[in-house]
Amino acid sequence: MEVLYFAWVRERIGLPRETVETGAATVRELVEELRAREDRYEAAFADLSALRVALDQELRDFDAPLEGVREVAFFPPMTGG
Repeated sequence: MEVLYFAWVRERIGLPRETVETGAATVRELVEELRAREDRYEAAFADLSALRVALDQELRDFDAPLEGVREVAFFPPMTGG
């Protein structure tokens, strides 16, 4: 699946996107796999309350299933102005 990173998540990881092979059943399990990779992923996903996730461009929560998902995007909450 394609994993996209936006704003400071992208800055901490150093990539805008990557293709990930995963056995994770939920977003939370995917995050745990990513965090175990390297310190830069650990830093990016240290506080999940500061992140939002979209699955195939629909906002979801971290317990959402990944079955059939083609794209996962992580980004900080947006603010209006």
